[in-house]
This record gives sequence, structure tokens and C-alpha cells, in this order.
Amino acid sequence: MRRYDVDSIDNRDRKAIERTLKVLEPVLERFFSPVIRGLDRVPSGPGLYVANHNGGVLFPDTYVLGAALYRHGGLEDLPYALAHDMAVRPPIANQILVPLGGVRASPENAHKLFEAGRKVLVYPGGDVEALRPFKDRDKIVFGERRGYLRLAIEEGVPLIPVVTAGAHAGLMVLDDGGRIARWLGIDRLLRVKVCPVVLSVPWGLTIGFPPPYVPVPTRMFMEVLEPMKLERSGSDAANDREYVDRCHRRVVGTMQAALTRLARERAADKRTRQLSKLDRVVDWMGLSPEQRDAIEELAVRSHVMPGREVERPAWTTLPAVDERAREVELDELESGEHVIGTGAQSVAVARV
Repeated sequence: MRRYDVDSIDNRDRKAIERTLKVLEPVLERFFSPVIRGLDRVPSGPGLYVANHNGGVLFPDTYVLGAALYRHGGLEDLPYALAHDMAVRPPIANQILVPLGGVRASPENAHKLFEAGRKVLVYPGGDVEALRPFKDRDKIVFGERRGYLRLAIEEGVPLIPVVTAGAHAGLMVLDDGGRIARWLGIDRLLRVKVCPVVLSVPWGLTIGFPPPYVPVPTRMFMEVLEPMKLERSGSDAANDREYVDRCHRRVVGTMQAALTRLARERAADKRTRQLSKLDRVVDWMGLSPEQRDAIEELAVRSHVMPGREVERPAWTTLPAVDERAREVELDELESGEHVIGTGAQSVAVARV
């Protein structure tokens, strides 16, 4: 069995990609019915996709994004994924992920890829975000990690934010187990910050990284946002902590605003589909309008169905993001910059 060099950028195999998509695309459609927007925003040339991480060890959003980018723009748009050693070194993972574009995460490997004109995908939240508690499923959790920004600034490549809602609903993380990880020392030994308590199919309740599981069918909403061109580049800018922190706040604020919007849209879509099913059942059973309304109210109260509030336009009820992420005044925005939200909740996302 061939073992791939995880530091080589020449392992990607078009035939392996096609074979994988042939198997995965019907499965992804069956379980996630993905809605994907913004693929036409992907710029030509090198770039750094920055995405929120979901779904634990399955990371279904990665495959959905990869399939969409490949079908839309071919290998030019399909990114290489900078991955943790544990994701590309084990024999089975090495055989599957490396031919698809998995590369060990390091500044040297990223530089080689950008120098060759390739695009790269990173998940700044890593294991902490991929296994965040279910209650935080609609939150961007990058923590204190700034390496992705220093990389983009150092290399002078644009950031391409990608936001996904719904991919973290296929399992239920009850607790990320950060304290357990520190108590066991695995945060130092394995560079893993979590030891999650997870409820999944078919394993039930588990502690630690769950084995590959069967995701609960749910709909995924994904959007590629406007690329963000960084005004400064090079080593001096990458080592300017204040500048990096300011960029980070704006990236996270932008992505959080988009995730909130997508999550509300997903909830409204779920409500519409569930109401359609309810109406069919009501017609079949011959129930009265009053009985139908009572069933709907019960479903909403028991959190089986989203309430009517999700039918309002998302921008009217967006929760406030970090004030520091909104410190740019509208009169500072240059022509052509993309703005999410209105008034006090506007976030400049095209330039920082």
C-alpha cells in the first residue's frame, strides 16, 4: 500500500477526486440537501479559504464545499486542505485524504502552494470549533487563533470566507470537554484541546472523539462571501499584533453576521417544509383549522418546529456581534466594499 508524503503538494489525483465525488455526492444530497451560494465570487489565482468547522470527525461541509467548487471551477478553484497530522498521517486517512488534496499544516507547505498559484483551505477553529457544543452550533468559534491571518498577510493572498449553517446538526455535542482534555494532558501530548461528550447514531453517548457516525439528516446552507483583500502584506504586517487582531475581529464579525443570517434562513426553510407536511397530515386526517393550529403550537413549544419569528427578514433581528468587529464607520468604506447589515450592524468585509 502506497504511503503518501504529507508534505508534498503533488499528490492530488483528479481520478481519485472523481471517484470520491461519484460516491459522496448522492450521500451528501441525501443527508444534507445543501444550498450553496456565492461560487461566482471565488477569485482567480492563489487565495485562502477561511471556513467555520462543523460535524466533528466527519466534517461534511468540507466535502460539500469541495464538490461544489470542483463542479463550478475545476481544480483551479478546488483548494488544498491544510490538516492536522492526525488527519493525514494515519494509514486509512493518508490513503483517502491526501489524494484529494490533504497536506500537513505548516507555513512551509502553505508557501509552496501559494507560490504554485493554488488555493488553500483552513479551519481556524480546528477541533475546538468542530466539536463545539450543540447550543453553539450557530456561532463562529475561532478563539485566540490568528495563524490563518498571519499566513494570508505574510503571503499577500486574499481571504475567501466560507460560512455554513446546518452542518453541525448531524450529531449532538453536549460538552466540548475542554477541562477533561486539560486534566488528561492530551492538550499537550496531542495538540487537541477538547475531549467531547457526544450523542450520535449509532454510538449513543460517548466521551472523547466519536467514531465515524451516521449523521441525522438536516439541510445545510453554505455561502462563499466576498473575498477580503488585505491592505498590508509581508512579515512586518504579519508581526503587527494590533493589525492582525483588528483584521481578525472583522473577519469573525463578518462571518458571524453571515452565519446568523444563514441560520435564520435555514430555520425558516425548516418551518416551511414542516408546515407543508403538517398540512398534508391535517388534510388526510380531516382535522379542523383549530386542531391544526393547536398541533403547530405544540410543535413550536416543544422545539420540534421553529416559530413564526423566523419568517421575518433576517436583518431585522440580527443579534449584535462583537462591538470591536463593527468599529469601522460607514464613511470609512471605500467604493466597491461589501457591507452586511444596515445601520449600526454594518460590517465592512471586503477590505481591512
